[in-house]
Amino acid sequence: MPVPGELLTLVPVGAVALYTLVTAASRAIDRLLALAEYYDIDEVVVGMTILAIGTSLPEISAHLVASLGMLSGVLDYRATSAVVIGGNMGSSTVQQFFLVGVLLIGYGSVTPTKKFLKESYVPMLAVFGVTILLAWDGQISRLDGGLLLALYLCYLGITIARWDRTQQLREPASANPRRDAIVAVGLLLLVLLAASLVLTVIESIVEILALGGSMIGIVTLGVAGALPEVTAVLEAIRRRSPAIALGTLIGTNIVNPLIGIGLGGAISTYYVPPAVVLWDLPYKLIAGLAFLGWMLVVRDGELSRTEGVYLMGAYFAFVVGRLLLFPGQ
Repeated sequence: MPVPGELLTLVPVGAVALYTLVTAASRAIDRLLALAEYYDIDEVVVGMTILAIGTSLPEISAHLVASLGMLSGVLDYRATSAVVIGGNMGSSTVQQFFLVGVLLIGYGSVTPTKKFLKESYVPMLAVFGVTILLAWDGQISRLDGGLLLALYLCYLGITIARWDRTQQLREPASANPRRDAIVAVGLLLLVLLAASLVLTVIESIVEILALGGSMIGIVTLGVAGALPEVTAVLEAIRRRSPAIALGTLIGTNIVNPLIGIGLGGAISTYYVPPAVVLWDLPYKLIAGLAFLGWMLVVRDGELSRTEGVYLMGAYFAFVVGRLLLFPGQ
């Protein structure tokens, strides 16, 4: 059994790497938004790429680094797959339940439009269903990964075609585009380096403690990966613009499985722990359907602080259920 001193070294290193990963991703998003404003890029492209993908950058970078590491033999296939998929599930669940709950409690009352429910919320639930079907055999193959990426491109194209211009949270235009572009690239490289270090540290901790890799991913990468969305929620509450934060939270729940798991699966394939297809995804799908039914039938489309409390409770129920039912995964 390794001495506790190893953990005392690994945990601080991992914490610093996680902080660097999230902070660098957030700073990169700021620079990219400033560049988008300078070049007057259409708002839908900004929302569907820089905001949706940018806020999922920690998860996507972890998937990319993990898949390249597994492909080269540097990282263990099963343990690393479990960690990054667990992180993906953890992050998207924090956003779907906990952060939407924070938004409702902080803002007070939100009434999502039928257009939003039809074009964002229902597709999110459909993505969960598709991911369950593809992962049911315990693996995401390269074909499965390619299909997930193709579905995102289809969703992006349909969204652009149907887009109505609305007010967005935009950054001031870049005052020095060349500098901001160089800084953004540097920050993105730092994100990848930090993700590589995080995965190496987590893999070592999993080996030392003999814990389930996907559960470690949920409580480390999952929580850290959702931090960019925390900023979006708090800023939306401050600016009294809840629809934008709600769109970002639901949008990242579409991006995470389609681009994160899709990209990684297309590169290296993934081993999928049973807990992901027996608990994580079914919970997200069933609870999401129940919440939609409650909102439409009981609340007549309006969400209040009460629903916010329910959603935060649903997140903690997800974590507790995962721990009790699948403690070794």
